[in-house]
Amino acid sequence: MNETAAKRLVFAMLDADGDGVVSKDEYFARTERVTLATGRTEDDPLVVTARTAGARAWAAMDANGDGGVTFDEYAAWAGAEAFDTVCEPVLAALFDLADTDEDGALSLPEFTALRTALGNPVDNVKAAFDALDADGDGRVGRDDYVASIRAHITGEASPAGEALYSRGR
Repeated sequence: MNETAAKRLVFAMLDADGDGVVSKDEYFARTERVTLATGRTEDDPLVVTARTAGARAWAAMDANGDGGVTFDEYAAWAGAEAFDTVCEPVLAALFDLADTDEDGALSLPEFTALRTALGNPVDNVKAAFDALDADGDGRVGRDDYVASIRAHITGEASPAGEALYSRGR
């Protein structure tokens, strides 16, 4: 999959109402949904970390400060540098929220809670989990998870990323 196509899939997930603009509310709802899905409290340090990382990411994405990000703005911003400096901390923080047993990896139920809260169709979640669980131990590590999304957004081969961001399978 090429980089533009990969970005379109991610953008479509972020644009929850499908109006062609990712609003601040849509973007921040991601952390709130993961917080609810994992039963964490508002004052949990991991929730605070995820919100702080999300605020930094939003400020970078919405560079003109108009409260919305179009696909063209997103496509111009998203890439390896933005991922490494802005997106990775957000994804890692959301991963940590979902890692309810704090073992540094997600089981299928934890992974499912995370990815469905982020808007993936449930059918895609199992395929992505299986692609990430290369050794078949029933766990997905944080580094592998983040690397798979980075590979997807930069247009590299990422079966897990393709599963996560495609519309229903």
